[in-house]
Order: sequence, then structure tokens, then C-alpha cells
Amino acid sequence: MTASLKQVLGSFSFVIFWLLAVFPAFPFLPIGRTAGSLLGAVLMVIFRVISPSQAYSSVDLSILGLLFGTMMVSVYLERADAFKYLGKLLTWKSQGPKDLIFRVCLVSAIASAFFTNDTCCTVLTEFSIKIAAQHNLPPLPFLLALASSANIGSSATPIGNPQNLVIALTGDISFYTFLVGILPAALAGVFVNAILLLCMYWRDLSSHNDEENPYEEIMAEDEMTFHRFSPATMSHFAYSNFQESSSRFFGRRFSASDSDLLRLPRFLQYRQEISVASANWKSTLWKSCVYLVTIGMLIALIMGLNMSWTSITAALVLVVIDFRDAQPSLEKVSYLLLVFFCGMFMTIEGFNKTGIPSSLWELMEPYAQIDHASGIAVVAFVILILSNVISNVPIVLLLGARMAASAAFISRRYVIKAWLILAWVSTVAGNLSLLGSAANMIVSEQARRVPRHGYYLSFWSHLKFGIPSTLIVTAIGLILLNL
Repeated sequence: MTASLKQVLGSFSFVIFWLLAVFPAFPFLPIGRTAGSLLGAVLMVIFRVISPSQAYSSVDLSILGLLFGTMMVSVYLERADAFKYLGKLLTWKSQGPKDLIFRVCLVSAIASAFFTNDTCCTVLTEFSIKIAAQHNLPPLPFLLALASSANIGSSATPIGNPQNLVIALTGDISFYTFLVGILPAALAGVFVNAILLLCMYWRDLSSHNDEENPYEEIMAEDEMTFHRFSPATMSHFAYSNFQESSSRFFGRRFSASDSDLLRLPRFLQYRQEISVASANWKSTLWKSCVYLVTIGMLIALIMGLNMSWTSITAALVLVVIDFRDAQPSLEKVSYLLLVFFCGMFMTIEGFNKTGIPSSLWELMEPYAQIDHASGIAVVAFVILILSNVISNVPIVLLLGARMAASAAFISRRYVIKAWLILAWVSTVAGNLSLLGSAANMIVSEQARRVPRHGYYLSFWSHLKFGIPSTLIVTAIGLILLNL
């Protein structure tokens, strides 16, 4: 096969992958992202851009293992009510609308750094909508605070989002080095992002009814009871029914004193109370174990242990201490995401083999040296645009090794700096538009489906805040990364 034909066929396969990754319901081929990534990979092999063995070898099992492990840990944390407690933190001793915005920003940023931004947005969107409704506030600032802060906060750790996983494992950057390198930028970014939200929506957050809506609070409690059976309520109901029926029964069949008739129900009530107390104690103990295992996993990651095997080990420890069939928990893992990554690895490998990415990088490299401000600005601009056009994970796979190699020619100490710049800009770039990250789309979709308070987060309403926030936060973060 000639080089030009290989470039044409490889580019065609990559365009198919890109179209379906960015537009899952593409009118002429509405098969979705996961099937689209597999189609791109298959086309690369069929067109002989890469061989089957090259396709298999391009799949990074360490990244897939880390993704699987962190998703499993998140499943058990959700079962242990970790996210419910995070939701309660949002309203605990709140000092008003501005305070609520800061809380949403802070809680979502911290949660996304350790539980991934997608998980954080999936769980906290409904909480944010209900908080706004309870305080008679517009939901838009809260949804923007959640999505944007989740993206910014996820930049702080290798397990915060998929592109950071790729960067940490490909660049061989330890959890501690990654955290220390980006944490100052992430903290400053979350704070500045919250200030921008208050500046843009100050009037909306000020013109509200100071009295909370009690109906919303009652409804929230009712829904919580509906979704989670209360042992105390169930035992009281069972005992009352039993006492009533047993009184009728004994009244017809026996003649005895009232104390004799009540002795058996009292004994059963005592047993019920012991049973409920035992169940509550076991639940508390299990939740405590889940939290301790998660903390242990984070400590192991900070100590520099292998990230993939650490997360998988933590997940399996949680499976064992749960002491029940793990299938329901395993079914909550997003295997579609894992398959998407497999197809994407193969497609990117094929596109790299065409030589087109290398040629484009050679044209840009002289202007993209990260040892001076203009070079950093060029790199940041390219990453910012391409992350929204192609998506952040493919851009990381395409640019990461090339940026690191270019930085190595300057100095070895610039290599990690190059990876961290890529991680920071590609993550914050997700705030530019509604389509910039999966977390934004999750917030938009979840908000639309909230019962009674569904809200449509439009592309333009997000863009009006996304552009200034992304540009300012990215610039401040780059300054801190280069100090």
C-alpha cells in the first residue's frame, strides 16, 4: 500500500470515529460513540493501516484496569450513601444563595477529584436542582457551578477524569507528583470560577424569596423515604398489625388478664427492636469499612503504588467485605466506556501510523516550546480548540508523547511540566461549551429529567458563561503551573 493511500484510508477511518464520538446520533449513521469507536478500529485493520497484532497491542490494559477499579469503588461508595452525605453538606447551615453557590463549587470539585467528574455530576445534579427549588432560586447558576467546578476539580488527580488517567500512566507520573503539581491551579480555578458565577448571576441570586419553600423540603423527605425503606417504620407497622390481630385472636379463644395478652406482643416488640438495632449497626459498620478501604486506596496511590492494581485491589476488597453476589454492583460499571476506550486506542494508533499527526506537530513545534510564555500560549490554544473539536482524550493520545518528547529536548524537568499543562488545559477546555465534556452533557440530561423541576440547560446559556470562565481559569492555572 502506498503512503498516500494509507493516509487517505486512515484519515477516513479517523473521521468516522470522530463524527460518531462528537455526534453519537449522526443522521447517516446513528450507532453511538461506543460502536463508532469499534467501527473506526475495524476500518483501520480492514484498510491495513495497522495489523491486527498492532491493534491489540495498542490497547493499554493498565488504563482500562484503573478505569474499571475506580468505577467499582464509586459504585460501592454510592451504595454506602457517600454521595447522599455530600448532598447534605450543600445545605448544612447555609448562609444564603451566594454561600450555596460556593458550596456547590467546592463540594463538586472535591468529589470529582476522587470519584471522577462524570460520577459527581450524575449524583449531584438532582441535589442541585432541588436546592435551588427549595430556596426559590433559578437553577441555571447551580447547574453551571456543578458542571464547571466538577471539570476543574477533576484536573487535580489522575483518577479525576479519563484523560488524566491516560496522562499519568503514559507519562509515568505518580499520584503524588500529579496532585502536588496541579492542586494549586485547581484550587485557584475553583475559587475564580465561583467568583465569576457570582458576578454574572448576582442579580438572579439576590432577587429571591428569603423564606425556604417548606413544600419542597417535605417532598424531598418523602422521596427519600420512598427510595430507602426505613427499618423503624417497617417494624412499627408490623408490630401494630400483629398486636391488633393477636388481640382479636386471643380475645376470642382465651380468657386471660390484659397483662397476659400483652406479654407476647411486648416480647416480640423487644425482639424487633433488637433486630432493627442490629441491622443499623451492621449497616454502619459496612459503610465505615467502605470509607476506610477508599481512604486506604488513596493513601496507597499517594505513596506511589501501581495505580491500576491498587484500584482493582480496593474494588475486590469491597466485593469481599460486602459478602454477597457482586453481580448487581458489577452491572453498574460502564462497560461501554471500557469498550469505547479499546476502539479509541486502536483508531488513534492507526491515525498515528498515517504520519499526519507527526507532520502537523512538526509544523507547530517551533512555535510551541514550553520554556517561554508564547510557546505555552500556542500549546494551550491548540489544546483548547482541539479538545472541543476532537474531544480531550483523543487529543491527549495524539499530542501527549509528542509534547513530552519536545520538552525533553529543552530539559528533563520540562517533561512532567508538559504533561501537567496538557492535563490542565485539556480538562478545563471541557467548560468552554456544553459539548466540551461528558460531565456537561450529564448535567444537562439529568437536569431535564428531574421530576417536577426539570430544567433545560441550553448550549447558548452554557456558552455565555463557558467562554469567559474557561479562558480566565485556564490562564490563571497556567501561570501557577509555571511558577
